[in-house]
Amino acid sequence: MDKKLEDKINEKIRDAISGTSEIDALAKSMDSAKAGDKSFRYGVIVGRLYNSFYYQCRRILKRDPTDGEFAEFVEILAKRRDEILKNL
Repeated sequence: MDKKLEDKINEKIRDAISGTSEIDALAKSMDSAKAGDKSFRYGVIVGRLYNSFYYQCRRILKRDPTDGEFAEFVEILAKRRDEILKNL
């Protein structure tokens, strides 16, 4: 994966972890039962990160991500899963 892209993805993960109050508010507005559901909030974060990954590929690389880049993105998420969940 391009170093600039990888750095940006890691920055977006840090941003997502620090912005959990927004995710909590979203979860509460969707369904009060989901407000405490970590899997729902984790899904929101993963969705945000996937969107950022795709957008950053288009912005930095001027193209859609390759299958290999997507696999690397998934690997980054897998490595940082516990860190993300701990901060929810």
